[in-house]
Amino acid sequence: MSAAAVVVMIIAMVLLWGGLGAVIMFLRARPETGLVEPSDLLAQDEAREQQPHPTRDT
Repeated sequence: MSAAAVVVMIIAMVLLWGGLGAVIMFLRARPETGLVEPSDLLAQDEAREQQPHPTRDT
């Protein structure tokens, strides 16, 4: 590999792995709040079953 290819590969690796590390650190510092409970999802699914299909023209 040429020197230019090695430099581009190193830059790409730093961007990808650095971005992953930054996201992990961000999420560890500020975890998501307000997660939906599974029982709420079940209730939403059951309510949605009772509604007509949105694209059905009846």
